[in-house]
Amino acid sequence: MNTANASYRKHPSGQVLGWASLTPAELRVARLVSEGLTNRAVATHLVVSPHTVDSHLRHIFIKLGISSRVALARLTVFHDHTSLHEQPVESAGSSRIRAT
Repeated sequence: MNTANASYRKHPSGQVLGWASLTPAELRVARLVSEGLTNRAVATHLVVSPHTVDSHLRHIFIKLGISSRVALARLTVFHDHTSLHEQPVESAGSSRIRAT
């Protein structure tokens, strides 16, 4: 799968897939799994059951079109890296500076 298209695409049914389709809970699970945590460790961290983590992972894999934790880790790094660099630059009068 082309990782450049992994952030947004549509399923033939019209359902939005990719990062844009992940729920906040799925995003939390994806990031923790990408850091190398087991399902049980993610469940403990989020105070949910391991079954809930497994369910979130199945939905994440479908939405991102992947089938492994390694692929999830790669996509998470890619997504977080590109998201950081796609943040809008503040106006000239702003005191905030964009991180690069």
